[in-house]
Amino acid sequence: MGNSPVSPWLAAAALLACTAIAPAAAQDAPDPGALPAGARAEYDRVLQDEFCGCGSPHSLGQCLKSHSECRHSRRLAQIAALEAARGVTSSEIGVELARYDQGFRDARTAFKVDERQCRGKGPVTLVEFSDFECPHCAVLRPVLEKFATDNASKVKLCWMSFPLTQHPNSMPAAQATLLARDKGKLWAVHDALFENQRRLSPEVIQEILGKAGISAAEWKKALADKTYKEQAEAQRAAGVAAGVNATPTVFVNGRKLDLAPAPEILAITVDDELDWQKTRGTWTTANR
Repeated sequence: MGNSPVSPWLAAAALLACTAIAPAAAQDAPDPGALPAGARAEYDRVLQDEFCGCGSPHSLGQCLKSHSECRHSRRLAQIAALEAARGVTSSEIGVELARYDQGFRDARTAFKVDERQCRGKGPVTLVEFSDFECPHCAVLRPVLEKFATDNASKVKLCWMSFPLTQHPNSMPAAQATLLARDKGKLWAVHDALFENQRRLSPEVIQEILGKAGISAAEWKKALADKTYKEQAEAQRAAGVAAGVNATPTVFVNGRKLDLAPAPEILAITVDDELDWQKTRGTWTTANR
């Protein structure tokens, strides 16, 4: 993204972009035997040193062995294995797991999202803040959309505009998408803008709108009255107020996700969220 800020998950962006990652079941414990020796050592240290967030007085490794009904410990272990596999140290993984657990307990952000900017009707809402000229947002877009489609009974995916000032076409692209929303064409325009990210220009934006059935006159009027610019800025301000300082940033039911939003991580955190909802603030009862 040049000089623009980036999300913590971007260390995994090359993996997301260049490697086909086989989806993992959120309930399956990882296979430590599949890890390289160095990664396995880091993973084993995590199991020994870190505690399970389910509330049991055990290390994560002990919880896996003696608290077999704890789904949360299996999910944490899977996160640890995934992170160790991409070279994260045990101490860093420990910080990530602590932050992940704490995120469920921290105050959530209640976003006012226009339902026309959402797809799906699942009980877990994923809100993504993105910028149309951010290459990492372009990498994440198909990952999120496929995950939402594959998990339609669990997930609702919502897009929020976060245009970065250093990207000259990001604000007009956001305005164009909001105009398309009002014409019932949001996702077609949203996806086309990302697909044409490397050639975005005022002319290309107008071309994309035209293909979606939105006339040049409608687009000129939308630019002139500033309504959509104000809406895009308001969505960006909502993100800033919630702690967004990079793109892309994903929230899970108002909880900021600091881990890489790969399909496996999304599956884990969505299932943890569903258990958290069932018990209104703990995994323990849901695990028994």
